[in-house]
Amino acid sequence: MTQQTRRITPAGRTVVITGASTGLGRAAALHLEQIGFQVFAGVRSAADGEKLRAESTHGRLFPLLIDVTRAKQIRQAVDEVTGRLGATGLWGLVNNAGVAQPGPLECLPADALRRQLETNVIGQVATIQGFLPLLRAGRGRIVNVTSGLGRVALPYLGAYAAAQFAKEAISDSLRRELRPFGVTVSVVQPGAIRTPIWEKLDQAGADVIDGAPESTAALYRRPFQAFLRGNARQVRRSRTTPERYARTVARALTATRPKTRYPVGPDVRFASLAARLLPDTLIDRNLAAQTRPREG
Repeated sequence: MTQQTRRITPAGRTVVITGASTGLGRAAALHLEQIGFQVFAGVRSAADGEKLRAESTHGRLFPLLIDVTRAKQIRQAVDEVTGRLGATGLWGLVNNAGVAQPGPLECLPADALRRQLETNVIGQVATIQGFLPLLRAGRGRIVNVTSGLGRVALPYLGAYAAAQFAKEAISDSLRRELRPFGVTVSVVQPGAIRTPIWEKLDQAGADVIDGAPESTAALYRRPFQAFLRGNARQVRRSRTTPERYARTVARALTATRPKTRYPVGPDVRFASLAARLLPDTLIDRNLAAQTRPREG
């Protein structure tokens, strides 16, 4: 039996993907349409939707206005998809939308932490709740996007890691709760990939440090700035591409028996292995250089 015969055909099936304006979401939306899915691509503005529609090559991609932190927009998006699909049901929901909030936790404003969790966790659950009746009708699939930071929490990315750990736990619970209804849940874990989400880290981090009391900010400024520079170098060196991520999402949606987790990139595989095999104290020692105060 060939690999192709073990795949489910995308033809005639519909997928919703959030966070498709740029980066990984955009790459996945275009790839899913390319291989045969009808795609509702979640965007946050009409302009983003028109730009994405212009890149569509098969006429099966439809921009869907949805901000996952706004309950009204989620309801409207569900109504729009329901109106187009009728009783046929939805095959896939890819929860790709997210933000990354860096910063030492001591300096992080509560509102920034709330925004991180509202977008990456609460908004994702609200979106799943909205689309679940359609997914049950189609005996479809949920694909939740986390990252390697859902297994190992780095210093200065605690808020982001907290959101990713939470999405991993929510995915496990959902997978077990929805099994009786024929709805599967998989997690896709991309590692370092050069996308706009990481390009915004420097400014977001500077805002956190600048907003903290100087006596506290002074404790973290140099090692935090060095961490951001090191993270930027890692992202630039990464050979993992948005297209590789898109193909992985497609595998989760077309596999006859989807896996529970799909790592994307060698750094994620290493983090998963380290989390399983190494004691916390050893991981802490390996990360200690990132938090050591710099001279001068």
